[in-house]
Amino acid sequence: MNATRRSVHRFVLAVRATWRQSLQVRVVATTLLLSSVVTLAIGFMLMYQVQDGLLDAQQRAAYNDHQVGLNTALNELQNTDQPERELDDITADLTARSGATGLYEVAILSSQDDMPGRISGGLTADTVPDRLREEVQASELRSQFHTYAALSEGGETTPALVVGARLSTAFELYYVFPLTAEQEMLQLVERTMIGAAFALILLLAAIASLVTRQVVTPVREAARSAERLSSGDLAERMQVRGEDDLARLAESFNDMAWNLQEKIQELEELSKVQRQFVSDVSHELRTPLTTIRMAGDLLYDDRDELDPTMARSVELLQSQLQRFEELLADLLEISRHDAGAVTLSVETADLRDLVMEAAGDAEQLAERRGITIQLRLPAEPCTADVDVRRINRILRNLIVNAVEHSENKDIVVAAAADAHAVAVAVRDFGVGLREEEAQLCFDRFWRADPARTRTTGGTGLGLSIAKEDAQLHGGWLQAWGSPGKGSQFRLSLPRTHGSVLEGSPLPLAPPEISLTQPASSYQTPVQVDVDATPSRTGEEAQ
Repeated sequence: MNATRRSVHRFVLAVRATWRQSLQVRVVATTLLLSSVVTLAIGFMLMYQVQDGLLDAQQRAAYNDHQVGLNTALNELQNTDQPERELDDITADLTARSGATGLYEVAILSSQDDMPGRISGGLTADTVPDRLREEVQASELRSQFHTYAALSEGGETTPALVVGARLSTAFELYYVFPLTAEQEMLQLVERTMIGAAFALILLLAAIASLVTRQVVTPVREAARSAERLSSGDLAERMQVRGEDDLARLAESFNDMAWNLQEKIQELEELSKVQRQFVSDVSHELRTPLTTIRMAGDLLYDDRDELDPTMARSVELLQSQLQRFEELLADLLEISRHDAGAVTLSVETADLRDLVMEAAGDAEQLAERRGITIQLRLPAEPCTADVDVRRINRILRNLIVNAVEHSENKDIVVAAAADAHAVAVAVRDFGVGLREEEAQLCFDRFWRADPARTRTTGGTGLGLSIAKEDAQLHGGWLQAWGSPGKGSQFRLSLPRTHGSVLEGSPLPLAPPEISLTQPASSYQTPVQVDVDATPSRTGEEAQ
């Protein structure tokens, strides 16, 4: 039973997938359905008209035959002194007129119980319906009435037409016409129409399939060409056949591909020039910067001998030189990322050690602001295959940013691991991020508030480089924020280098934030306790 159910389920899924994916199947199926409905409606209408025409013709012929027999019977009854004895002869004479095929049977029934009637063939008095006899008895002489009845013969039931009229005050004349020939004719017409309808439906389906194929085939070719074009094969083109609409579609697609190829080549050349320019400028600036740095260091070492105004200028010069060096280093790193020349020096490291090292580097800055960096690290090792230098740079950047935007409130750094991934979340309680800012914060040189002063001398490239480094490891760097409630950045990495990251052991949103409250986040937050045993959230990579 289970095997049958699974087979049926797989069949239903296959049919559903085919229905969704194939335009030709939908068109043919729709044509079959609509043509079946139309053919069925037309068939019913034609059958009704044929049946109505056959019955009308039989009814007119029956009335004529009955009228002739009625006149004959009335004449013979008027010319005899013994009407009861004459009834046998009338019945036999009228029955003989029906011919050898027995087009009808004759019944002369008495309106009075004490007088017997005359019935030919295998008829009985019950063959004539009571409702017809009541109409005939209540009518005038020669008034004809008819109805339909069922004849039972040999266990088979045959429809029949019964026509009757009054012969006299004592007797009624009825003709019973079996409709066997008409029934056979209707059955023949029905079988013919069913066969013709079935053939017509199949023919329409075949025509629909053929016509749809002429349209679908070029569309499928266009889809395959578009897929190859999107995969990087810029030389892909469609074959143009004829001069119809599909040919114009192919020509338009080819024109689009040509323009796209030209634009992409122009952008690639421009990107190469831009990357080369940034790299060359960064390298060329290092030599004069080194000279300026040496002179600045000499001035900075002798600042105590200078007057206060000059000493302050030397201190500003020293800080700006430090920032300039950081900017050059970041520009060189960005140019290496853009050129695809970055390589990882992978080794197994404990993420807890990297978190403590990055927190130690930012501790002095936090103390100047009166901030405490709270670490929530698990007791179990959080080992992973990482490039220690790059991961340390990511963590240091996240912690320094959190200190910078914490509004003099403590920050929380949590780490966790599961069987497949490790993660670090850096939480601050400062101004927070709006929904659109949670995605823009990883753009180069982006600032949440352009009017805000950089007190730590950031270059505006830190988060962008951090995200590039995270993606090099096959990981995620994501942001959550809520205005007035702070923000949280989460770094998720696979434990084994080269494996696919499918989830994170830490939630993106802080555990104290209710899911029902509106908050902006780069991904949908999942609320779990960072102090509890970590579990996978099942979030997919962006």
